[in-house]
This record gives sequence, structure tokens and C-alpha cells, in this order.
Amino acid sequence: MQDGFIKVAAGTPKIRVADCAHNARQIVELMREAAAHAVKILCLPELCLTGYTCGDLFSQSILPRGAEEGLGLILEQTRDLDMLTAVGLPLQSENKLYNCAAVIHKGKILGLVPKTHIPNYGEFCEGRWFAPGSLDMTYRCTFCGQQAPLGSAQLFRIRSMPNLTVGVEICEDLWAVTPPSSHLAALGATLILNLSASDEETGKAQRRRDLIAGQSTRLCCGYIYSSAGEGESTTDLVFSGHNMIAEDGAILNERRFETGLVVSEIDVDRLAYERRRKNTFPRQELREDVLTHGLYTCPLTLDPVPAPLTRSVSPTPFFPSEPEALAQTCKDALTIAALGLKKRLEHTKVKTAVIGLSGGLDSTLALLIAARAYDMLLRDRRDILAVTMPCFGTTRRTRSNAEILAERIGAAFKTVDISQAVRQHFQDIGQDMENQDAAFENAQARERTQVLMDLANQQGGLVIGTGDLSELALGWCTYNGDHMSMYAVNASIPKTLVRHLVAWVAQSEEKTDPALSAVLRDILDTPVSPELLPPTGEDISQVTEDIVGPYELHDFYLYYAIRWGFPPRKILRLAERAFEGRYSRDVLLKWLKNFYRRFFSQQFKRSCVPDGPKVGPVSLSPRGDWRMPSDAMATLWLEELEKL
Repeated sequence: MQDGFIKVAAGTPKIRVADCAHNARQIVELMREAAAHAVKILCLPELCLTGYTCGDLFSQSILPRGAEEGLGLILEQTRDLDMLTAVGLPLQSENKLYNCAAVIHKGKILGLVPKTHIPNYGEFCEGRWFAPGSLDMTYRCTFCGQQAPLGSAQLFRIRSMPNLTVGVEICEDLWAVTPPSSHLAALGATLILNLSASDEETGKAQRRRDLIAGQSTRLCCGYIYSSAGEGESTTDLVFSGHNMIAEDGAILNERRFETGLVVSEIDVDRLAYERRRKNTFPRQELREDVLTHGLYTCPLTLDPVPAPLTRSVSPTPFFPSEPEALAQTCKDALTIAALGLKKRLEHTKVKTAVIGLSGGLDSTLALLIAARAYDMLLRDRRDILAVTMPCFGTTRRTRSNAEILAERIGAAFKTVDISQAVRQHFQDIGQDMENQDAAFENAQARERTQVLMDLANQQGGLVIGTGDLSELALGWCTYNGDHMSMYAVNASIPKTLVRHLVAWVAQSEEKTDPALSAVLRDILDTPVSPELLPPTGEDISQVTEDIVGPYELHDFYLYYAIRWGFPPRKILRLAERAFEGRYSRDVLLKWLKNFYRRFFSQQFKRSCVPDGPKVGPVSLSPRGDWRMPSDAMATLWLEELEKL
């Protein structure tokens, strides 16, 4: 229970059908195992105290009574466990039998939640024994010698984690047209527990995954799904114990065909942030520990226990690591960017797209996007003008790669050596050539922009920007220089994804155009550099990542700081998990501090960026995702980092 994470589990005990005492002991054992893993919320299967497959035995009063005695045993033996647990059992009340979840904590029944939608088809004839619960009515009943509310509309609010509110539904409820979880989430539930007994058949596991992932996305919630497994009767059905933990569309952990626990952590602060950002969830004024219009809200406190993260944290949050999914992401990203440029070219009716081609990654990607846009327009790629502008830091390798790349793409190519123009400018302003300071570097970038703008005027065209999202975040761009253009196709693409996009094209062209593939691979192997300082022999002397830090770290920090609004402390914790064994905590902290310093101090460069298409989940456009005053202070963020 740190940084918004709550450790949760879905568990399936190995039961015996109708043997409530045995099943109660198995549940106690599983609960203690969960507590040993620092689990704070545990979901167990539907009717697990009796077994789901008891059939007409449910109509025998002795079985529900045995279930009540079994729950009494569980309550007695788990009084010391600070863990919210949902246990499935049949419950008799007001001349009705309900398929219920008993929500318990430290030996107390907090609530009894009946199943709302009772299936009555095929092998699932629950209407033969059970009455449906209702979202419109909650009343108190006596069970196991305790007074507890009985009703489907119940919320369990965790006082020690203000963003954590738990709701419960049972199996078929999720498959209904309007699941109870939709109502509960609208009332504030951020975590849904589903006690289930879903039989196994070919193809059904994927349908369950899709359903649970989809519901957790729609409700922007965590979802714990626990299903019946080994021990159930196999007279007509087999149950696999398919347990899943999901969060906002992602399956964090799952297991089938085994009993025991599936453990992970739900990030409730992330869910709360996303709900605030979307602004689609109604604001509710809920009173605690009272019945209000059929809704019962139960407050409780779970004591915080430090626990390591077990959930996977990707070091590349902007794109998936699986080859097929990554390939699809690359294809989509290039298509989105090209469609944006296509529309701008159509609207302005210009002939030429002018691109400064350095032989580096960013300008390479911009040229690849422009080529796609021209293909979409059914226009000749010769109307793309690729311009290389060598100066003091340009190496033979990058200059050659720029020329070969333009040739293979089929763009027009022009070389404009700006060395003499920059020297004249230095003479005009009194800049010593030996003084290789910011003026020495930035004058070259600004001269290149002037050349591109003037060529665009000559050609009746647009200058296509090449700067990427990572450079904008760090302010690693020259004001009125290389971050200015007439349309910035790379503006929302982080550096790490730029690399994968170029690599994907290189792989795609390997058989159809080996020469293009080869030059793209050589560009990928070239160190990232603005090439503004004279080279050492043939080698680039100015390597960007030696100065600002690894882009893979900065892109990671950028994603969680901007997309999710996480504080530095939490970002560092996630980075330690994602880059475990690759970077030490000290290195991670060093570059995280650098990220925040640069991000805050360089906002003024982002306040004037040109139009450009949003491709991924983060954009720093001042007209879109990110509005920030240029004079904002980083004090609070840096103070938190200093405490780490």
C-alpha cells in the first residue's frame, strides 16, 4: 500500500462438493497464504464454501446451514488477518435463497452481496434454486450471529486509501447487458471483485479475457476475477480455476488449470487520475455506514504494509514489446503521421515538402512519413525536396547516408553548404570561431532553418519539421531553429519509437529494396547527435545521450509524468522495477532529476511549436494535451526527489 498500489489476489481453493467444513479449512489456508504475500484484498470463487455444482442439494436446508457454519469457522480463524476477502456461499433470508458473496474483514461480515442476474439456460439452471438480488434494495439480516447488510448495491470504502472503493458482482452479472459493476463504478467503485464459476470449453478463456479487459477499460477500474476450479463435480462440466487480475484494459496476471493464488498490484491512484482526466464519472456525495436509496457504503481501514512490486512494468511504455504488436504499432504510427501531412498538403495546395535531411534518425523518419503521404496523394515523390546542409560538425558518414536515402526514396536532393554563411554571420556579430559555445552551435541550426524556409518559399512549399517528442520534453532543440517548421510530423513521437519506426521500415524493405534497408540500418547504428561541434577525425564528437542522458529513461519518465501525472517518487519506483539489473537507483535518480529540471525550464520552447499530428498517448502541443505556463517552478518536484 505505497504510491497508490494495493496488493490483491484471486484465489481458487481445492474443494470437495458439499463438504463445507473441509472447504472452509481450505479457504482459511488460502487466506493465510495470501496474507503471507502481503495481499490486502482477496477474491474467492462463486459458492466456494459448498461448491458450485451441488445442484438440487442447494434446496436441502442442511447445505446452506453447513455453509453458514463454514463461514463462522473462517471468521473465527481469520480474526487476525487485515485483509478484505470475498467468499462465495448460499444464504437463506426472507424465505429466499441467494447466491452470495460474503465480504469479510478481521472476523466481521461487512456485507452480503447477492448475485443480481441469475442464469437459467443450458447447464446453468440457477433459477431453479436461487432468487436474484437487486440494486434497488439493501436491508440488514442476521448471519453467523452478526448483523450485516444484504443487497447488490454495496460499496466498501478503504479509508486508508482514499482512491480505493471496492464493489462486488458475481459471475453472470458481468455477462449481462448492464452489469452491476457499471452502476457501482458510477457510484465510485475503483476495484471490482467477481466471484465466478465459469466452465471451461474451447475458446471460452479468450472470451473471458476480452470481457474482463473490456469492462475494466469502460469503467476505468481494477477487476479481480476468481473462478471455480478443481474439486467441482465433472458430471457435465469442467472448471479450470481461471483467475485474472486486470487494470484499465490490461491483464496484469492470470492462471488456469491450477488451484492457488494469482497475485498482483492494482494502481488505484492511476485509475483515479484517469477518471479525473476523462471527466466522465459523476461526482457522488456518499455518506458512510448508512443506507441511502438502497446503496450501502461500508468504511474500513487496511493497515499499510510495505511490499515489493510483482506486476510487470515495461521499460518501453510508448509501445509494446511483442513483435507482432510492435509491428502493428509501427504501421499505425507511420500511417497516422502520413495522414496528418497528407491533409495539410491537400489543404494548403502546396507542391513541395521541404525537409532538412541530416542523415540522422529524426530527419530520416520525417522523409519516410513524407514519402507515404505523397503515395497516398498519388503524387510524384520528386516533389519532396530533401536538403542536406553540411557545416562544421557534419561527418562524411551522415552526409553520405542523407544522399543515399534521398535517392532510394525517390526525393529530389539538394546540398547547401552553410559553412561560409555561418562564418560571415560570426564575423558580423563578433563571434570567435574558437569559442564553441551555445552561439556557435545554435547559429548553425538557425541558419539551416532559414535556408529551408527560403527554399520552401522558392518552391511554393512547406518546411516539414523533424524534431521529436523527447527533444521537445527536454528542450534539446534550438529556439527559432530546428524546432520550428510549418508542419511537425515527428512532434508526438518519442525518440525510442523513432528508432523502432525506422527499424521497421528497414526490415520491411529488406527484400524489395536492399539498398534502402542497408542505409536505414547504418543510420540506426549512427550515434544520435546534432553534429554542431567539429568531429574528431571521422567520428562524431557530440553524442546527445552523453549530455542529456539515455533517451529510454527520459521517454519512460515522460510517459508516467505527463500521461499519468505520477509524482517523482512513484516514477522512480516504477523505473527501478522496469530497468532492474540495467541501471542502478543512483543513475535512475540522477537522470530523473535532470528530466524535471529540463522539462520545467524549457517549457517556453514548447509554447510555440508548429502544428503536428498526435500519434501516441502523449503530446506536448500547447493547443492539445499539454498547457503549462513557461514560468512554472519545479520546486515541489525537485524537493521530493531530494528526499529520495
